[in-house]
Amino acid sequence: MNGFYKDYADFLAEHFPGKMQKLAINAGLSCPNRDGTIGHGGCCYCVNSSFVPRYCHPTDSVTTQIDKGIQFFGKKYPQMRYLGYFQAYTNTNAGLKHLVDLYDEALNHPMVDGIIIGTRPDCMPQQLLSILGQWHHSGRWVMIEYGAETRRDDTLQRINRCHTWADVVNAVIRTHSAGIPVGLHLIAGLPGETLDDALESVDAAISLPIDTIKLHQLQVLRGSKLASDIATGRESVTQFTLDQYIDLCAEIVRRTPGHIAIDRFLASAPPAMVISPHWNLKNYQFAHMLNRRLSNS
Repeated sequence: MNGFYKDYADFLAEHFPGKMQKLAINAGLSCPNRDGTIGHGGCCYCVNSSFVPRYCHPTDSVTTQIDKGIQFFGKKYPQMRYLGYFQAYTNTNAGLKHLVDLYDEALNHPMVDGIIIGTRPDCMPQQLLSILGQWHHSGRWVMIEYGAETRRDDTLQRINRCHTWADVVNAVIRTHSAGIPVGLHLIAGLPGETLDDALESVDAAISLPIDTIKLHQLQVLRGSKLASDIATGRESVTQFTLDQYIDLCAEIVRRTPGHIAIDRFLASAPPAMVISPHWNLKNYQFAHMLNRRLSNS
């Protein structure tokens, strides 16, 4: 622990004896608000390629993607063990058998000790959750990360998220009841929201039975609907300065109870894709800046 908050490495150390690395997996799934199940177009800020590593190709098998990820990380850390991270799009948006086969393939890799499934709070069937809970209790480590983004339903509608905060609460409670570690993802600076709104979302999130929280600033990315809407005047966002965002994160640290790990604070899409803000920082660089601020407060 860095002295100010429980970080993601601390969380993983509670579950695994050695150093762990996430390996992103693109399972070739879509999102229910892209494929017409509940909506079209996806979230207004989303450009999925901005955070999916180059080694992740949905035409490759899960095993092949894991092998490529290990080749990338293993040269520097040969003793590393891995977590398969189903990251791209909504990783519970398919038939039950197909999903179970995907997760099972990852867990059967000899270098993988667990999986993390990124999904939406309105896309977690109870039958799937029950299977994952049984796996976790039998030693096949599973974690679920839900994209919550904000507690404000009007914002969720504005960004075309197509779920509600009530969906978030329901998913977290069901996942916690199944005995599965659960994380929430929040974004600060969404259209129409202030720094105070971001803090209110954090307060709502940490009141739930979660294990981790993942934060980042809104990035306006080339190719997103948000970028187009800003350019044509149909939408606007509050541009936080770096100092304002550091202050926000410092306050979030102060509010977050010690049993909840803070996974990350910063998004860092490839600079060529970013319209704003132009901070050009990695998460670890931002964490050093934040820790200095906390030390001086």
